[in-house]
Amino acid sequence: MAADPTTTSARGLFGRFWAWLPVQVDRRVIVAAWATLVVQIGIVGTGGLVRLTGSGLGCPTWPRCTEDSLVPTPEMGIHGIIEFGNRTLTFVLVVVAILMFLFVVRMRRERRDLFWLALLIGLYVPLQAVIGGITVLTNLNPYVVGLHYFASVALVALSAVLVARVYAAPGPRARAVPQWFVIVTHVTSALVLVTVIVGILVTGSGPHAGDGGAARNGLNPELMQHVHSWPAYALVAATLVLVVGARRTPPTLRLRLWTGLLLAVEIAQIVVGLWQARAGLPIALVNIHMVLAVLLVAAMTAVVMHLKAPPGVVQEPSAYAGSVEPTSART
Repeated sequence: MAADPTTTSARGLFGRFWAWLPVQVDRRVIVAAWATLVVQIGIVGTGGLVRLTGSGLGCPTWPRCTEDSLVPTPEMGIHGIIEFGNRTLTFVLVVVAILMFLFVVRMRRERRDLFWLALLIGLYVPLQAVIGGITVLTNLNPYVVGLHYFASVALVALSAVLVARVYAAPGPRARAVPQWFVIVTHVTSALVLVTVIVGILVTGSGPHAGDGGAARNGLNPELMQHVHSWPAYALVAATLVLVVGARRTPPTLRLRLWTGLLLAVEIAQIVVGLWQARAGLPIALVNIHMVLAVLLVAAMTAVVMHLKAPPGVVQEPSAYAGSVEPTSART
């Protein structure tokens, strides 16, 4: 029996596509990983714009924009356009997530880390969209809105891990810094988490509810701003310890760069935070503050991801105070 030419052609196209997919990390994989991180940070900015312009209920239903229309109607005005535009960007996240997964699917055995990270991010994106829908259906409940933002924080952290792992060599890894540096790093990470969570509560108590009729969480916004500053300043102090300590770590880890970047983001965040509080919380500054928060998470993730390295560059405690000679070079 002769083969169906249509089926043969389809198999040929699939075979060529499969052969085109990477079998090791190349430029396509690196670009896709960075694109994943960029779009996850970008959606925070556009989502913040929705809330800060009072467009949170610009599309009053979900997943449709209205009961009768998938897209905003002219009567809904600019708020409908802003809200629908943010929803549309979710499809960009989905496309990037699919491409990232496809670019690592052939290396799923050799790079299981990249495969599972890409899959987790890909599955997380629609979950985040559902949480966004729940925020609309609950009339922008401040705690659900906060959960929606925190879900983006988690996605940014996962995306930062993905970027770090793309550049990392496959295989076993071991601690490449002293134990005290690891402890301080994890304490700093905890302070980042607390600072972000308290910041979410501060926003939930403030004037930017996303809609004029949306409820607030009932907390005192002035008191919460002070509470927010406590872990933030502790975070800077812990980061300064990391910056100083990073000067004695193996240069191959590039911890001087990542701790310096973390400190720079923190300083920018503090400056913007103080500025926005004294300027009456203008939309532009509040949105920058929200984006800087996820950049802070990404920078902190980068520091954590560079505490380990392949055994060839791991330092023994006695070598930490002096040379950076890799253990593999010793006899």
